[in-house]
Amino acid sequence: MIETEADTRANQIDPVLRDAGWGVVDGSHIARELTIAPGRIMGAGQRGTSLSADYVLSMRGRQLAVVEAKRAGLGHTDGVGQAKDYARRLQARMAYATNGHGWYGIDMNTGAEGDLTAPFPAPQELWDRCFPTGNDWRDRFGAVPFETGGGKWQPRYYQHNAITATLEAIARGDTRILLTLATGTGKTSIAFQIAWKLFQSSWNLTGDPIRRPRILFLADRNILADQAYNAFSAFPPDALSRISPDEIRKRGKVPKNANIFFTIFQTFMTEDGQFRFQDYDPDFFDMIVIDECHRGGAKDESTWRGILEYFAPAVQLGLTATPKRKTNSDTYAYFGDPVYTYALKEGIGDGFLTPFKVRQMASTMDTYTFSDGDEVVSGEIDPDREYTEADFNTKLVIDEREESRVTEFMDQIDQRQKTLVFCATQDHAARVRNFINQIKADPDPHYCERVTADDGKLGEQHLREFQDNEKSLPTILTTSQKLSTGVDARNIRNIVLLRPIKSMIEFKQIIGRGTRTFDGKDFFTVYDFVKAYEHFNDPEWDGEPLPPDDPKPKPTPGDPPLPPADPPGGGEDPPPTEKIVIKLADGKDRKIRYLATTTYMSHDGRQITAQEFMEQLFGDLGTMVADEDELRAIWSDPERREAFMQRLKELGYGTERLADMQRLIDAPNSDIFDVLAYVRFTLAPLARSERAEVARANGLSGYEDEMRSFLDYVLHAYETNGVEELSPRKISDFLRIRYGGTNDAKAKLGPVKDIRGAFVEIQRHLFR
Repeated sequence: MIETEADTRANQIDPVLRDAGWGVVDGSHIARELTIAPGRIMGAGQRGTSLSADYVLSMRGRQLAVVEAKRAGLGHTDGVGQAKDYARRLQARMAYATNGHGWYGIDMNTGAEGDLTAPFPAPQELWDRCFPTGNDWRDRFGAVPFETGGGKWQPRYYQHNAITATLEAIARGDTRILLTLATGTGKTSIAFQIAWKLFQSSWNLTGDPIRRPRILFLADRNILADQAYNAFSAFPPDALSRISPDEIRKRGKVPKNANIFFTIFQTFMTEDGQFRFQDYDPDFFDMIVIDECHRGGAKDESTWRGILEYFAPAVQLGLTATPKRKTNSDTYAYFGDPVYTYALKEGIGDGFLTPFKVRQMASTMDTYTFSDGDEVVSGEIDPDREYTEADFNTKLVIDEREESRVTEFMDQIDQRQKTLVFCATQDHAARVRNFINQIKADPDPHYCERVTADDGKLGEQHLREFQDNEKSLPTILTTSQKLSTGVDARNIRNIVLLRPIKSMIEFKQIIGRGTRTFDGKDFFTVYDFVKAYEHFNDPEWDGEPLPPDDPKPKPTPGDPPLPPADPPGGGEDPPPTEKIVIKLADGKDRKIRYLATTTYMSHDGRQITAQEFMEQLFGDLGTMVADEDELRAIWSDPERREAFMQRLKELGYGTERLADMQRLIDAPNSDIFDVLAYVRFTLAPLARSERAEVARANGLSGYEDEMRSFLDYVLHAYETNGVEELSPRKISDFLRIRYGGTNDAKAKLGPVKDIRGAFVEIQRHLFR
């Protein structure tokens, strides 16, 4: 009898690890079949291949080694590639591969590798290999377990990496620390776990062995500070304090009797833009967490900078979603290189973030030049000037153009899905809101709401309701700047861009509004009316951080703070100026036309056009099928077809994308087979109804009346819903619906074997 991998683990590998002390020695831990990543979201509820490590060995909260197992009949080094990949992801220093008889080890730091000639290392021995230099704080942090809410929450692998990298930096005495993680990957949860370990281990800058740390969580918007405050609810209530100007005025003093403080940076500013720090001494806080620090927290000219300078003795941890770019280089100069980075591309590839596609909405009025018949309602038009996208809604207002854009995207989206619309100004956001509500299918007056700085508390209420996944209203929010960062709304399905995106950082932040995962959410769509997709062609898109510049001199606590330059929270609109308002000539608005094209994310994370996507599919099909006959044979066999479709999904060709290809080749009612045959062999597509008629004519004659009737029923289901109806799993559904159950079906159709045989045979006629 051939030994399975499970047998090898139980009989050969588990005893070796147990004899070495793993899972037996206090503080050592073995995680078996640890899921590292769930697999890329592919569509139709399907995912790509998940990543799972056979064994992960941990001690004192640190993941030290990965062990990849293969069954005894295979070579003991067959798992080396997987072991290295998993160890790299988990940032474990050691990787091992084994078949239970031979053991092979790799030091991921030094690159040394080879067969093990000594017994498997004991926990303390492996710890000393991974951390040859002792550190008391590392040990104390490691002794504090993660706060998992009774097991409800476990850190994802990249969150674990970010937490331990930050704590390691604190343990070695670093005072400026940066984490760069894509939007939607849980930066607040990471900050919570870091604070939890610091709190429970009584870490502080004074060296007092019993004093808990004082930590300030600093955001630039109240909703972000409130979200963080709520996320820290596992702390004792008296350990938390929400600093607010109203409370300070009411009590006549600032709160000090707590450990974790939450506020926005405007709290530390007077109305005339001067800094005020009330009664906090510069060394009051042991640590400051700066959320969304790329928004200006470390720029020399920023309002945030004075706060950070005043509290210079504190350890300062910056959280950002964007790699180093020219526009945020001061952030990196201040904090230094990130101690850990997790990119958007990685999050989508691992399946922790939702993939997306982009609809490029070019129109016949992307620019404007004044012409006869158009009316200047107000302002002064330059008749010789060509006005571009940057001018619309800031200098030039043409309502008919905006109405046509609203009509176009409202026709394309599912109006029941939550949608964000980014506009040029607050006034533009109001007009777009009104246009949406004038043509919406939903009669509710709160279907679309505006959320901008001027909307104040009412806007915050609209946002909270929008974020509530149990509520369907409001369904659409319009905004200008306010919602580009920090909005935790998981079920956003559409993002509409009606204003130019000025920087890669802003573009990435806006894309991040849709990447959060939600049950049944296979992708989201960006409707791009402003050519923002050109950012995808920039080398900066999801690239590595640029090499560090020469750091600027660090401020000293005695330096005076710099005057503020940026408006609080990034601001909303520039100073108002008189706008040119144009009314188009009668009927001209009805001549505006849109040409929409779609781009997709390829295997390597690049955005590619539909044509490039088709060329990529052509190349991949060449490695999967030799000729047309083989493709027909695969498609005619339900089990081979399902395996083939799973392989397509793993390569990035999910059901939704192939459906897009059906529309692209103008065959929306054809079979996925026709898409593949057209792309690979240039075969003209057939409609499913045509295939079904051929199958009825050629494939039913050899059966009794009842079986013919049953197969005709199956063919009708295929015509209506597609190839998914031909899965072997559907047989029982057909029998239950048509006959009430399998036993009643057998009485009329014969044995299950015959039913299954006929079900498969008719499919050969469909694709012959």
